Amino acid sequence: MARNLPKSWVRRRVEAAVRGAFMKAYDTIKVNPEHYLQHLRMAYDLPVLTYDGVYSVDPNLLDRIAEETIRAHMRMAAAEGAGLGMGGLLTMLPDLGILAGITLRMIQKLSLLYGFPYNTEEEEAELWVAAASAAGVDISRELVEKQFVSKFVPRVIQRIAVSASAEIVEKWTARLIPIVSGVIGASLNYYFVKVWGERAIGHFRRRHLQIRQAKSAIPLPASRM
Repeated sequence: MARNLPKSWVRRRVEAAVRGAFMKAYDTIKVNPEHYLQHLRMAYDLPVLTYDGVYSVDPNLLDRIAEETIRAHMRMAAAEGAGLGMGGLLTMLPDLGILAGITLRMIQKLSLLYGFPYNTEEEEAELWVAAASAAGVDISRELVEKQFVSKFVPRVIQRIAVSASAEIVEKWTARLIPIVSGVIGASLNYYFVKVWGERAIGHFRRRHLQIRQAKSAIPLPASRM
């Protein structure tokens, strides 16, 4: 029994750190939808004036942009993990705060790319449903509570923290060793963002194709001629 106490303590600390990191990111980090739309037009020459226009763009092109977006954030997370990872456990918890911010910005960009801005409370709740999906958490039963964003988001973040902390404690034990943990931290952050990004793409792509199909099924108005 005693042998499990150190792991339990670390697990609680990591869970609290993840929860606090995502709550802080929720309050402070938000990709500006209009600025990002301009970026998509300039960087990828997307012929869209609004996010509704992405439903006319080749889905394969959206997927390529999404994969490029994930790779960029993977590199960012790896660089951050290599730097803070040098301190072992002392810098592991601050690292989680930065990693949460990188991950949330990536999920926001993927949401916008597939045509899901978050201008209303309902849309914001949908963004956190996607974040939970990226964390491997199924919260479909709680969708009825989406209208209460102030209560819904903290509950989702708690579920994310529980799931993520289990994965982190299991895979990041080697980060307790200073110096060596710099290389390990870079690799773990890299693959952490990769896995979450791939799950997020799956979530947004399914919803995008569903809406795309629904739009194509809308009958055209009858001619007045």
